[in-house]
Amino acid sequence: MDELTLKIKQIDGAKDLPLPAYMTEGAAGMDLYANLPDRTIISQGEIKVVSTGICIALPMGYEAQIRPRSGLAAKCGISIVNSPGTIDADYRGEIKVILINHGDKDFIINRGDRIAQMVINKIEIVHFKVEEILDDTERGSGGFGHTGQ
Repeated sequence: MDELTLKIKQIDGAKDLPLPAYMTEGAAGMDLYANLPDRTIISQGEIKVVSTGICIALPMGYEAQIRPRSGLAAKCGISIVNSPGTIDADYRGEIKVILINHGDKDFIINRGDRIAQMVINKIEIVHFKVEEILDDTERGSGGFGHTGQ
């Protein structure tokens, strides 16, 4: 497996928090931690932007995707509004996570809680060529539910 080393900066007030980390050897995503001064509550149906306290320097040709944590989604209904959120290679600001509470009760976040995961992906830059006819496939233009399921 290829490895990539990224530069990371912890903003002032976040240097006590763990850096993003893989929780298991086979994990694709690194957990991100809440950089909050105090306990924060996300009420049912509420959206809150939560600081992670980090900035990263991605090389050109890479992106970071910010995704929900499956445990928070399954147990508490916590997700990310713009899932997945995209961090572009030229962005150097703080990573923040837009959380939403789809659960049936208020959700409490404490400083240092794991709130999301970050996956680093290599991307391709594409260019479009306008054509009048596209190659045919078995599916063709079949859309949502085209297989009957």
